[in-house]
Amino acid sequence: MDDNKTFVDTNVIVYAYDMTAGRKHSLAKQALIDLWRSGRGLISTQVLQELYVTLTRKISLPLKTAPAREIIEDMLTWDVVVNDGESILQAIALESREKLSFWDALVVTAAGRGGAGILLSEDLPSGRTIAGVRIVNPFLGSTKD
Repeated sequence: MDDNKTFVDTNVIVYAYDMTAGRKHSLAKQALIDLWRSGRGLISTQVLQELYVTLTRKISLPLKTAPAREIIEDMLTWDVVVNDGESILQAIALESREKLSFWDALVVTAAGRGGAGILLSEDLPSGRTIAGVRIVNPFLGSTKD
């Protein structure tokens, strides 16, 4: 794994664009800015799919299609891991072995396949290393919303 590559889970990217997310918005936005500047950002097709749906349907002030599409287009300039059949099989094995949800296991699998040393996520156990990828919650230690 390459500690210089950082995989970003959907929730972190959503907070970066959700103006109603308070302190999480600021922290997530700064994390993405840092990754843009360093060129170390990594995502997957799953994250892009979830991002579009969440930004246009699930946040308190949903975006229209055009701005959401622009965000997706911008994110496509990062390294993107394509989840293929082998990814799915690896995630199934990881789900069972690590007691993760399938979708979380697929995120971890994509991070590993992309060579990330770090995975930014609010949903996975911060500080834990799974399949060679260290989980970091960028919101821990921040003031409460």
